[in-house]
Amino acid sequence: MTTAIVLAGSRGGRPDPMAVAAGLSHKALLAVGGEPMLSRVIRAVRGCPGIDRIVVCADGAENLLANCPGTEGVLGRPQSPSPSLSVAAMLAEFGAPLLITTADHALLTPEMLAHLLHHAPAGADVAAGVATEAVVMAAFPDTRRTWLRFRDGRVSGCNLFLLRTPHADGVLRFWRRVEESRKRPVRIARLIGLRALFLYATGLGTLPAMLRVLGRRVGAKLAVVTLPFADAAIDVDKPGDLALVRRIVTERDRKR
Repeated sequence: MTTAIVLAGSRGGRPDPMAVAAGLSHKALLAVGGEPMLSRVIRAVRGCPGIDRIVVCADGAENLLANCPGTEGVLGRPQSPSPSLSVAAMLAEFGAPLLITTADHALLTPEMLAHLLHHAPAGADVAAGVATEAVVMAAFPDTRRTWLRFRDGRVSGCNLFLLRTPHADGVLRFWRRVEESRKRPVRIARLIGLRALFLYATGLGTLPAMLRVLGRRVGAKLAVVTLPFADAAIDVDKPGDLALVRRIVTERDRKR
């Protein structure tokens, strides 16, 4: 049984500025295409074969679900003080495999999720979805993304993760240590390791090589799945992203 976890909480437990500006309790309730982002995400998850349970993790999750159409049967769980702890709590309660995404992934589709599930390597403990710069920029030349730079190309994260086995807890422990050290760059550098930092800083490391090095650091086998969907890299982190997503949805609705 694969459980899908939708992270819908605010960072650090503080009210999200975009939600506050819109007079909403959660950013997940911001409207895209005439419905809350969370409703769109839940519908995409429901449409993916192989997902048997959906859990929304947020402060006030039950209230959030009660005010969001299309979430009947979805479970609510409170968020923990940090994202890594929230995911760790979900792994402890529901077990692996867990599919992780976010409530601000308003362009999410069942095809993206199915691609990740189908193409995640069988030997991986954790797989992450990424999109290449070429794919994203061909579709959205004006978008501004955060790119991860490797010798074999630049990629963007897609807020899609598959925790395939219980060994994923090693990644979560490492993530938690990085969160605890976020104001101490030297400590973060030590956690990541000199070899990984050198490969990344010099641009000499390929993405597979970096995954092998980091995998040894965290005690888990890591993989990425390259998604052929430019939309997968577009989430709503700031007002400009919301405007872009709304424009994309409006233009596509007009063509139908």
